[in-house]
Amino acid sequence: MPIVRRVRPTDLLSLNLCNLDSYTENYDLNFYLTYLMKWPSLFQCVEEDGGKIVAYIMGKLETSPPHHPYPLPWHGHITILTVSPHYRRLGYAKLLTSSLERTCNQSSAWFVDLYVRASNKLAIDMYRKMGYSVFRRVVMYYSDNPNGTSEDEGGGEDAFDMRKPLDRDKERKHVRENGEEFRVSPEDVY
Repeated sequence: MPIVRRVRPTDLLSLNLCNLDSYTENYDLNFYLTYLMKWPSLFQCVEEDGGKIVAYIMGKLETSPPHHPYPLPWHGHITILTVSPHYRRLGYAKLLTSSLERTCNQSSAWFVDLYVRASNKLAIDMYRKMGYSVFRRVVMYYSDNPNGTSEDEGGGEDAFDMRKPLDRDKERKHVRENGEEFRVSPEDVY
């Protein structure tokens, strides 16, 4: 039976089993520790089979700097959401995302956002089913190799900035139609 709980420091050495697909970024231990210390309620996991971590989500609450060209209000952000390949399609992604959204709602955030590769159709469809929509397309957001360039087009892959409005955004100011067509560069996002 799955258990959803906060990630503990000792869990950080067990997360790699969930990072086995090409769409999940891997980070150093310091990055995970920073999230664990700053936003512990937004760093949760699903535990199965006697303590095995099979899914996790890392999130944060943030706003952009005051003089940023595209200022963002107080909002939640999903940094990582991943499910181990053998445990997919069991509802764990939705379970973790819903928990993060509730916490962000309780913190009076306007919306929750995330970045996803434009080629990751399965994830995009999953997020759409959970109420997210594309707000904008970040051109060449991802670097496709260690040198930071793609061998095919001379740049990285585009990302979709997907958002879901929360209760505070009653007028839905922070979502838009046809966001795929609204292109920005990585320097324009925070």
